[in-house]
Amino acid sequence: MGSPLDKARRIVIKTGSSLIAAKGAPRHDWLKGLAADIAALRESGKDVVWVSSGAVALGRPHLGPGSQKKLEEKQAAAALGQPLLMSAIADALAPHGIKAAQALLTLEDTERRRRWLNARATLDTLLGAGAIPIINENDTVATEEIRYGDNDRLAARVAQMLSADVLILLSDVDGLYTADPRKDAAATHIGELLELTDAHDAMAGNANADTGVGTGGMATKLAAARIAFGAGCATAITLGERPRPVHALQSGERATWIIPPVSPDTARKAWLKGHLTPEGAVLVDQGAMRALLKGSSLLAVGVTGVEGRFEKGAAVAIKGPGGELVAKGVTAYDAADVQRLAGAHSDDIEARLGYRGRPAVIHRDDLVLDS
Repeated sequence: MGSPLDKARRIVIKTGSSLIAAKGAPRHDWLKGLAADIAALRESGKDVVWVSSGAVALGRPHLGPGSQKKLEEKQAAAALGQPLLMSAIADALAPHGIKAAQALLTLEDTERRRRWLNARATLDTLLGAGAIPIINENDTVATEEIRYGDNDRLAARVAQMLSADVLILLSDVDGLYTADPRKDAAATHIGELLELTDAHDAMAGNANADTGVGTGGMATKLAAARIAFGAGCATAITLGERPRPVHALQSGERATWIIPPVSPDTARKAWLKGHLTPEGAVLVDQGAMRALLKGSSLLAVGVTGVEGRFEKGAAVAIKGPGGELVAKGVTAYDAADVQRLAGAHSDDIEARLGYRGRPAVIHRDDLVLDS
């Protein structure tokens, strides 16, 4: 059986502060190695998204002497360090002809449906344009994330949002052990998991461990892996310190792979089916109903009207000409705009709305058929 990387179409890579920065400066040689890995993945036809810590670590020296542990000092350090982080990453990717695109997110952006849709559309557009989205928490304003958060969890949410096939968490150890190998010489490495249990959490130890530069530890990586697991995304926890860590992973170097039983598409459909409670309805004609049953998105041309009031990003029912439930999904428009778009061809959307909207009222990735 080959590595999940072999078949992956979309990959999210997470790097921590200790890999990015040393003594307040970018680790340029290491970044060049990872950039070479990313270039190789793209050459093999894979989308890559890079979630990276490091802004606070790079910005701290520019605040002057002192421990800088107050929240406002960490936020100021993030503001100073973010352009330094992006510059270092952009410089590493430039020799490969790859453009780096900054995207600052908070966990709220990945958990509220409307923001989720907007963020996903932006990231998809960047990937379609051949850029690498470089994602970091918006530390300058996201107070809760700075105090308690970690980019492992954010990376998992991004993987979930983008229906990624693989999440790679580059760590300071080469995977999960039965105990902390730095404290227990008898600790045994675990190469593959097909489930995550409380026993595995106990092996991971303290979720709030602080390594000095970054935050979190193995427990936060397992928490992230649980999010990815539920989204049908495989997770690799592996040693990031290697000169080309992804190439090493592909070559069979030690890692812990956490493999879900379903694909991202299957997991997403199951989530939609079980969690969406309609706030209104979009009415469609017979042609649109037939197209939906064949797996198409819902286009405006097939819409005949709406029922109820709902906002963009709301869960809605899709009803056929006789009022029958055909599907449910997450709408890209609010009720008023859906009504304005009813019967419109894609070329007419801008004229009807006054802005350039999305071609699908509900994208096929955001709907599930009624069965």
